[in-house]
Amino acid sequence: MSGSAPHVIVIGAGVAGLACARGLTIHGITPLVLEASDAVGGRVRTDLMNGYRLDHGFQVLLTGYPEVTRQLDLPSLRLQPFHPGASVRCQGTFHRLSDPLRQPLDAPAILLGPIGSLGDKLRMLRLTRDAQHKTLCQHVGGPSTSTQNVLASYGLSETMCRRFLHPFLHGVFLDEALATPAWIFEHVWASFAQGNVALPQEGMGAIPRQLANGLHSVSVRMNAPVTEIDGTSVTLVSGERLAADVVVLATDWSTAAILQGTPPPSSGRTAITVYYSAPQPPLSGPWLVLNGEEEGPVNHLCVLSEVAPSYAPAGRSLIAVSLRPRTPEPDQQELAVRRYLAEWFGGAVDAWHYLRTDRVTSSLPPLNVLPPTAPTSVCELRSGLFACGDYLSTGTLDAALWSGRITADAIAERLGVPQPA
Repeated sequence: MSGSAPHVIVIGAGVAGLACARGLTIHGITPLVLEASDAVGGRVRTDLMNGYRLDHGFQVLLTGYPEVTRQLDLPSLRLQPFHPGASVRCQGTFHRLSDPLRQPLDAPAILLGPIGSLGDKLRMLRLTRDAQHKTLCQHVGGPSTSTQNVLASYGLSETMCRRFLHPFLHGVFLDEALATPAWIFEHVWASFAQGNVALPQEGMGAIPRQLANGLHSVSVRMNAPVTEIDGTSVTLVSGERLAADVVVLATDWSTAAILQGTPPPSSGRTAITVYYSAPQPPLSGPWLVLNGEEEGPVNHLCVLSEVAPSYAPAGRSLIAVSLRPRTPEPDQQELAVRRYLAEWFGGAVDAWHYLRTDRVTSSLPPLNVLPPTAPTSVCELRSGLFACGDYLSTGTLDAALWSGRITADAIAERLGVPQPA
C-alpha cells in the first residue's frame, strides 16, 4: 500500500462503479472514479428533451430488489408506482390481469378473463410463493434450468404463457427463448412480488445521480476513457498514466474483456424502444400493456406519463413502445409500429408525434457470461485487480448494486481498513 492512505481507482461510473465507490467511502477510502462518457449512470440514463424525460430504453425500478432497499434512498426518488399487474391485448381488446393478493377487488375480472384458466392462476400463486421462499429451483431441476422449463414444470398452459408470461418475461429478460437460468428468474420474480414496479419522478437517471451525490469528496473524472491496465496502473486515452494500490474494473462485460486483453464475449441483449408524444393518453392508468397476440412488432407499451406525470409536459402524454427482437429494418420500424398500433387505438395514432428510437444493443449482458448459479464471492481477476458489474450476478440493477458493495467490502478488508462503526 503506497502512501498514508490506500489509493483505489474505479474504472466506470455506472451503477456498479458508483456503488463500489460509495462503499469505499463508507470504509474511509477515497477512490478516483474514471468515466469514459460525459455523465454517470452507464446504461441507466435519462435525457430531458423539450420537457419529456426519455430514459435510455424502457426501464423500471423494482423496489423489491434487496440491494435497492439497502442502498438507495427511495423516498427522495419520489417513486411513481405501476399498477401491480398488466393490461393484456388479445382477442381484439384489453384485459386486465392484476395481482389478486394486492388488488382483491380485481379478482372477479381476473378469474373470468381469457388470460389463462383458474388452474393457471392457482399455479401462478404457487410459483410466486416458491420464488419468495427460495424453493423454486429445487422444484424445477436445479438453478441452471431455463425459465421456459420453469413454466413447463409448473404446468402453466400455452394460453397463459403466450398471452401473458412470454411477452412479460421477454420485456424483463430480453430473451425470446426464455433461456434465462431458473435462479435468476426466481430472484427477479420474487422481487416483483415483494415490492412495487415504479419510476423515479425525475427518470431512471435519478438513481445513479443519487449514488454519485452521496460520494462527496470522491473525485469522478468524466470523459476519461482507459485504454490499458498494467498491474495496478492505468493509462488513459490522453496518455496520462495513473498508479494505484487497487484497480476496480466496473465497466460492462465487453469493455472489461478488452481491457484484460481478451476477445469480448458475444454481444449483449438488445432493447428497442420507440417514443411518442400524444395530445391524449391512448389509455388511462399506470399500466404496462402487453401484446398477447403472436403478431406485430410490438412486445409491450406504456404511457409513461400515466405512471409519472413528470415524464411529459402539461397537457401531453409520453408513450414508450418496446419492440420484439424480429422487427422491420430501422428505416421501416416507426411506420410499422404506427400502423400496428392503429389497430389498437384507431385514428388517434395519427396525432402521435414521433420523438426518437432507442436501440440499446447492450441493454442486458449476454446470457452466456452470467454465472450458472448465484455467486457468493467477489471477482478478483488477479492481485490488486477486481471486477464488479451486473454481469457477475443476475444482470440486473440489483446485481450491479450488490457487486459494487461487496467489492468495496473486500477491498477494504484486503487493505486492512477497519470496518466502520
